[in-house]
Amino acid sequence: VQLQASGGGLVQAGGSLRLSCAASGGTFRNSVVGWFRQAPGKEREFVAALHRSGSIPSYAETVKGRFTVSRDGAKTTVYLQMSSLKPEDTAVYSCAAGERVIWSSRTSSELYQYRGRGTQVTVSS
Repeated sequence: VQLQASGGGLVQAGGSLRLSCAASGGTFRNSVVGWFRQAPGKEREFVAALHRSGSIPSYAETVKGRFTVSRDGAKTTVYLQMSSLKPEDTAVYSCAAGERVIWSSRTSSELYQYRGRGTQVTVSS
């Protein structure tokens, strides 16, 4: 399975963006899908994840209430809707997927089997 994240860009503080994580060569039907981000000079951090059922989301405290993760009906694309963006949300956002990821370990990016290239999100103040 190959993953491709897209939808990043430059937005003003308070604005919104929707990121997409598209799967090719497979689907997300049996996978936990996670979103991670890495800002310059910082470690990669967990942002959000969607349970393989497609109905249980999980969010980092820093984005809870502002970001929403969801999946399309075909189970080939997972979205990250980002609202009320802040300058501190600026980072490269990437998605990852894994059929063997245990839900309780969803925040650990190294446990995901598949990772996509990131997309840059820049929030100006």
